[in-house]
Amino acid sequence: MSEVKKILVVRNDKIGDFVLALPAIQAIKNAFPSATLTALVPNYTKDIAQSFAWIDDIIIDPKDPLNKKSLVTELKKREFDAVICLFSDSYNATLVRQAKIPIRVAPATKWVQFLYTHTLRQRRSKSIKPEFQYNLELAHYFVALLGGEDETEMSPMFSYSPEQVTKQLNKLDELGVSTVRKLCFVHPVTGGSSNTLTQDQWVKLIVFLDSIDYFHFVITAGPGEAPISQSLVEALQGLVSHVSLYDKNDGIADFMNSIATANLFIAGSTGPLHIAGAMDIPTIGFYPNKRSSKPLRWKTLNTQGRWLPFTTSGPEVSLADLEVANFFDEIRTWYTNL
Repeated sequence: MSEVKKILVVRNDKIGDFVLALPAIQAIKNAFPSATLTALVPNYTKDIAQSFAWIDDIIIDPKDPLNKKSLVTELKKREFDAVICLFSDSYNATLVRQAKIPIRVAPATKWVQFLYTHTLRQRRSKSIKPEFQYNLELAHYFVALLGGEDETEMSPMFSYSPEQVTKQLNKLDELGVSTVRKLCFVHPVTGGSSNTLTQDQWVKLIVFLDSIDYFHFVITAGPGEAPISQSLVEALQGLVSHVSLYDKNDGIADFMNSIATANLFIAGSTGPLHIAGAMDIPTIGFYPNKRSSKPLRWKTLNTQGRWLPFTTSGPEVSLADLEVANFFDEIRTWYTNL
């Protein structure tokens, strides 16, 4: 086709899903460096999109059917050459079709696939590979369709200069975090379809980690999650010497700056875990043993050896039934070899 000038990428669902789309976005931008790449995102992933060097512009999707007509008008005005929907549902399919974007690419899923001009059959529901690999496959298909050339080398998704890290450490120090120690961030709350450990399990795990290095434990919380995280901080009093609640920041970009200071990040399968993985902070993740939620499907973007996943013995077993002490030797060996 003729020169591609304007590309729209749609990934307007959860934070973790958006983070796992970043390698695909990077691949598309690298294939068409002179094109303007715009991301359609919800407001809560706006800061992540703005922090990602391979995105040129963003459009906020209010995800409100009543405002869909005005969003269609906005997309029409931008005159995109092509769109790739990394997440496809009836809302997205009808949105980009009504916007009359000439080339519309998405996974081949259910009836909505017929609203796109090109689809790729992936069978993501089988969860036989990581989500970011599914996204990359679709991106490679998109690039080939538009006549671009793929680059196999991927750059780190996010990087922070020593000066930026030092500035954020000073900010955390003002909040009572002992930044002379190594920082272990723990996000004990998990939203969405996943679940996470109980408070007693988190306490056992954190007390163990306190025995293998000189950590300050930073217990994080998102909007509405502070009571659970505060309760964990209180339960750790007298059991570990350095622990703080971190529930207030200046938005997701500021939270990302703080994650960049971490030496270790631990959570269930949730957005903050994937943000840490995209920075290649060593991560420990706890995953339900369900086909749609298994560690393989929701692997972080860490480089080899810097992601340690745990799950239950079967889909009928809850994470609340895990005996976390059974993992201590494996965690110790993994952490020592980082």
